[in-house]
Amino acid sequence: MLSSQLSITTDVMPTIGFDRLAAHLPYEWIEQALSAHGVASVRRRRLPAEQVVWLVIALALFRRQSMEEVLSTLDLALPDTRIEAVCKSAITQARARLGQAPLQWLFEQTAQAWCAQEKVANQWKGLSLWAVDGTTFRVPDSPENREFFGAQRYASGKVASYPQVRAVSLTALPTHLVSAIEFGQYGQNEMLYAKALIGRIEDHSLTVFDKGFVSAEILLGLSAAGTERHYLIPAKSNTQYEVLSGTPEDCRVRLRISPQARVKVPDLPEAWEARAIRVESANGQSRVLLTSLFDRRRIKAQDLADCYRRRWEIETSYRELKQSMLGEALTLRSRLPEGVNQEIWGALIAYNLIRLEIAKAATEARVAPTDLSFLRALHIIQHELIWAAGMSPGKLPSHLARLRLQLQMAIVEKRRGRKCPRVVKARPARYAVRHLKEP
Repeated sequence: MLSSQLSITTDVMPTIGFDRLAAHLPYEWIEQALSAHGVASVRRRRLPAEQVVWLVIALALFRRQSMEEVLSTLDLALPDTRIEAVCKSAITQARARLGQAPLQWLFEQTAQAWCAQEKVANQWKGLSLWAVDGTTFRVPDSPENREFFGAQRYASGKVASYPQVRAVSLTALPTHLVSAIEFGQYGQNEMLYAKALIGRIEDHSLTVFDKGFVSAEILLGLSAAGTERHYLIPAKSNTQYEVLSGTPEDCRVRLRISPQARVKVPDLPEAWEARAIRVESANGQSRVLLTSLFDRRRIKAQDLADCYRRRWEIETSYRELKQSMLGEALTLRSRLPEGVNQEIWGALIAYNLIRLEIAKAATEARVAPTDLSFLRALHIIQHELIWAAGMSPGKLPSHLARLRLQLQMAIVEKRRGRKCPRVVKARPARYAVRHLKEP
């Protein structure tokens, strides 16, 4: 993908020292994103809209540096003989002019294209694998963010110290590329965000959910909306069902839908059927998985159990995004909701850029994309971006080959299995306190 776009990108883009990242994103996509939302720069600026797009993405890759440092390190500003440096206020104004809409459009365009590239090479039983899960982002404590996003409220009545953004994403299991995401106010239930993602799941796919998303509306809506769109989800401990056929370990069951749910969604039937398999986790606990894949001959119960275990890798991808890439920062940068949304879209594009390079390097190394270290790949790409700041376009192909070779050396060593089961950590005993009596 990169090799075919190098000649196009280097001919159109000015040599500004950020050609390495530009090689991933066709310049035409950025032009379309800006023109579609009317934010293209008319008069000449040191920070035109095209460069601000790169800046927002780079801010996620270099989270520990300030905006001025990122702009200077990667030489993103257009040259000007009269002024040597761009002031912070000019950077803030440039981000405000850009807004969030072009970054959202660009994320959706790139996510669709990049996931389609890697889909064929990473299929499971003829199906593409996806996972739906939720997370949160902490944002700076400003009156605007607190009013727009809200914050967690505890049972004691206290409110969290920082506002939070609630998000639910659709992620490719084999590559961890984020295909789609819905995010917004913290007070909105994750189920509502998940419903908005159901229509974006493609046909001939298997989507793995967390047990918190057990909902007839979501699961039946996924299966009925397209062709061969299946789900895999663990049942809750209090889930009641009627066994229709099969064995206790692998059977066809009928689950009734509550009257309250049918009042909210009148189109729901009185009951729905699913395949239930009983599996044991690594610590010996038993669990029931529900799925719409009824063909026991083609897809064994053990295959589904192994597939569900891969869902936990999505938790790792959230850690990579929020801790490894964003530098374990307490909050995001922006103090206004529009800037927070822009920052999240830029961070998602940056994360997918790294994951795309990992997938390409894994193909050349003949290993799974999840076998390569994300943190090591991030450090390599950060170093290469800085080193390539003044590189001429003619050297990009050899630079790309060297980068891929380094990424292949980031293979993660397999760890030994857990020897002890997971247990709740015991609360440490408090020291005895001696209170002095008043004289």
